[in-house]
Amino acid sequence: MTQDPDVLVLGGGPAALCIVSELVRHGVCVEGIAPESVHAPWPNTYGIWASELECLGLQHLLAHRWSDTVSYFGEGGGTDRDRATLHGIDYGLFDRAALQRHWLENAAGVSWHQDAAERVDPGLDHTTVHCRSGLQRQARLVIDASGSRTPHIRRPDHGPVAGQAAYGVVGRFSSDPIAPGRFVLMDFRSDHLTDLQRTEPPTFLYAMDLGDGVFFVEETSLALAPAVPDAVLQQRLQQRLDRRGVRITEVIHEEFCLFPMNLPLPDRTQPVLAFGGAASMVHPASGYMVGALLRRGPDLARGIAEALSERPGLGSAALARRGWQALWPTELVLRHQLYQFGLGRLMGFQDSLLRRHFETFFSLPQEEWSGFLTNTLPLPRLMAVMLRLFAKSPWELRRGLVLGAPADQAPVFAQSSG
Repeated sequence: MTQDPDVLVLGGGPAALCIVSELVRHGVCVEGIAPESVHAPWPNTYGIWASELECLGLQHLLAHRWSDTVSYFGEGGGTDRDRATLHGIDYGLFDRAALQRHWLENAAGVSWHQDAAERVDPGLDHTTVHCRSGLQRQARLVIDASGSRTPHIRRPDHGPVAGQAAYGVVGRFSSDPIAPGRFVLMDFRSDHLTDLQRTEPPTFLYAMDLGDGVFFVEETSLALAPAVPDAVLQQRLQQRLDRRGVRITEVIHEEFCLFPMNLPLPDRTQPVLAFGGAASMVHPASGYMVGALLRRGPDLARGIAEALSERPGLGSAALARRGWQALWPTELVLRHQLYQFGLGRLMGFQDSLLRRHFETFFSLPQEEWSGFLTNTLPLPRLMAVMLRLFAKSPWELRRGLVLGAPADQAPVFAQSSG
């Protein structure tokens, strides 16, 4: 068996490849353990505001980019509140293969073990990972980047975890489901729903024109515990298309998504470090994570590399502590808490109140709402933006933001919807 690495990374998705490539760039000896081949295609789509990539010089990793970016927060049906909210900022869709290749090329030479990590045993100096095949590997530090469902990371129990669920179709249609050349971030129009469905948790359309007559349409829920069932999302997407006289003529790809929005932060004293979904890095307000991986991976890798070189005798617990401090400094912890508080309030809003909220939110200056959604605002600015949003909100919305939705107005799924 080869010499033990300094760092062993668990997982083979975007988070794992990101942190492995950054560790290699900082001269750290690293290996990976992934249940599937790290070259296997990723099934889900990943979107991002183009400015996030431009700041990093990585805009070439986009497969598509739209300048015509809009949302709809009216009721639909041709009402005067059926107009589009123009965002005025470019949105992009990652070329998944290019992003995967970018990280793999940066991590050239790394040994990947295709195996399942079943047990992680921290020791005084090293941590041992026991795999299903019988393989055992040791490292001075183990980073779990295997996703939010990992059993190897401890976190407090704050009750049910709210999930953002989505069902989408990449395909061809009898007529354009959205305007050609357009990206729709949120279409909350509800004229396709029954009166009963309007009392249930709201969902919205996320859609984009992929060119050559191909569109991606996805029915999405913000967050709910338990999450909105796939069958409900499929039904609502079909109703939405039917209302507009649009039929699916060819299904190229179906997408089912479910990820946690309010996962508690991990216990940051534990001797195993986490990254990505395992580290609760999903943005509680937007559900996005890839931008955070790209921004925060370099700082984490640099902190680990410095700890390894400055203190060669540091054991697993001390290295993990340095890593947790680099990944979740006090500033980011406080921002995360603010976002989770806001999410908790929005989860109780009915359709009409939620539409009013987003209509008000996107009336903020662009640099404020975009900074909020990308988690790039410093804490004092974030607090100021939240106060400005509160001040601009109508009384009913202010009440909901402070006290939460009244019990008789909170959305609940009817039995017939499941």
